[in-house]
Amino acid sequence: MSTKKDTYKTIAKPSEETLFKDRGSKFFGYAFPVTSEEQVKEHIEQLKKQHYNARHWCYAWQLGKSYEHYRANDDGEPSNSAGMPIYGQLQSFGVTNVLIVVVRYFGGTKLGVGGLIQAYKTGAKMALEVSNIIKKTIDEDFILKFEYPEMNAVMRIVKDENLNITHQKMELDCEFIISVRKKDTERIFELFDNTYKIAIKRFDKK
Repeated sequence: MSTKKDTYKTIAKPSEETLFKDRGSKFFGYAFPVTSEEQVKEHIEQLKKQHYNARHWCYAWQLGKSYEHYRANDDGEPSNSAGMPIYGQLQSFGVTNVLIVVVRYFGGTKLGVGGLIQAYKTGAKMALEVSNIIKKTIDEDFILKFEYPEMNAVMRIVKDENLNITHQKMELDCEFIISVRKKDTERIFELFDNTYKIAIKRFDKK
């Protein structure tokens, strides 16, 4: 992914359950919006309780607005026959901050590696096809500090540039945290930086 890219695709909410069948085996597919590995674990644990008689709970996830983190897990299926086909669908749909789990109930007939790859790929694809895929912008936060007489100047730029104020503190002086779309950050920074008596700097949430 290009570092200049300032949008990403994800899903708005958990998908509906999907079901794919092949020679007696059942493959239940699920897609979840996630932002941490902790959330990934919680969803998988919940599905293991829900499908306690299943044979495999195979999954893949991708995290990060720049698509930088991913993992695929075959959960006992032959190597690369489950997790990677699922991950391939995350790539195909171009989504991140998403977990896909495909739960398999064994039907008595072995499908072979080729059959498993096709089944897990299909299960993941079906889960994403019923998901509400949305596009989001990658934003950066800045902190503004100024005194009350500069409020009108600040609010004029906020309104003209359609900026989002995510936090504000008004005591002896004023402090805003604004969210700016990545591609606009340099221009917005200069607008405030060149405005008399307004201090601006990047805000690190960590």
